[in-house]
Amino acid sequence: MARVKIAVTGSIATDHLMTFAGKFSDSLIDGELHSLSLSFLVDNLAIFRGGVAGNICFGLAQFGLAPVLVGAVGPDFDDYRAWLERHGIDTESVHVVEELHTARFICTTDAAANQIASFYAGAMSLANQIELEPITKRVGSVDLFVIAPNDPRAMRRHTEECRSRGYAFAADPSQQLAFLDGPAIRELIDGASFLFTNEYEAALTEKKTGWSAEEVLARVGTRVTTLGARGSRVERVGEPVIEVPGVSGVEVVDPTGLGDSYRAGFVAGLARGLDLERCAQVGSLIASEVLTTKGTQEYELDPERFLARARSHYGSHAGAQMEVMFG
Repeated sequence: MARVKIAVTGSIATDHLMTFAGKFSDSLIDGELHSLSLSFLVDNLAIFRGGVAGNICFGLAQFGLAPVLVGAVGPDFDDYRAWLERHGIDTESVHVVEELHTARFICTTDAAANQIASFYAGAMSLANQIELEPITKRVGSVDLFVIAPNDPRAMRRHTEECRSRGYAFAADPSQQLAFLDGPAIRELIDGASFLFTNEYEAALTEKKTGWSAEEVLARVGTRVTTLGARGSRVERVGEPVIEVPGVSGVEVVDPTGLGDSYRAGFVAGLARGLDLERCAQVGSLIASEVLTTKGTQEYELDPERFLARARSHYGSHAGAQMEVMFG
């Protein structure tokens, strides 16, 4: 099997999740919100490894690939690094910023599912200092760079470098679309081999860029749109649209990281030589695994179970073709 090297640039973070047994609204007083000062006694604290780039790399490694993680972290990254390396992920291109902490998402959820959250960018704010060419020289070559949500300056730099050096790249602006203006979004997606968004982000891309759906598709090689429980849609100019249904009958535990795992499955399928329909099916299958676990990197793919579910949902021929995923 040919060796395929995937590098993923993007956020690397830890998620600190807490729950409050009451309701935030019970502590809010009308007319006094301008001087808000509250403290909630939480029931538990769960700390998970996360960040979009970390999650995608973890998913790729589940299929035996050895992705290159590219991002900026603080000196507190050692435990997370060890976890990733134990799972076969190349972390040598992670940039350590000694004076800043690794990015953190801190969130408290109350009994009514309301949330109060903060995101500390920390070292991620200096990810724009990372250059991609030394990475390609170190590993020999990179077949595809996935440019996931990150500090916007880093996303812009990495996209521009991919275009100027002729590196194939997948654009995955997702969460950052809400904060970017039209010109910035056009810069991030123009010339991408693949564009990943969900349905809402696809509409937002068109609204902010001023490009129609047809114009966006003309700017990228392949447009992949996830549709929630309905599955995903894959489009290429001049070719029939591929509609892939989602995986049904899944117990929902935590939807966090679904998009990241779908992208990991899709890209892993590309690396294993599957066609676009199979890639989308692999994406849906691994996303359904993540849906049943709390945390974005707390699952482990069992090849036999994965292939059995592939045959059950997409047919015996699909399952047979997906055997290469674990070759």
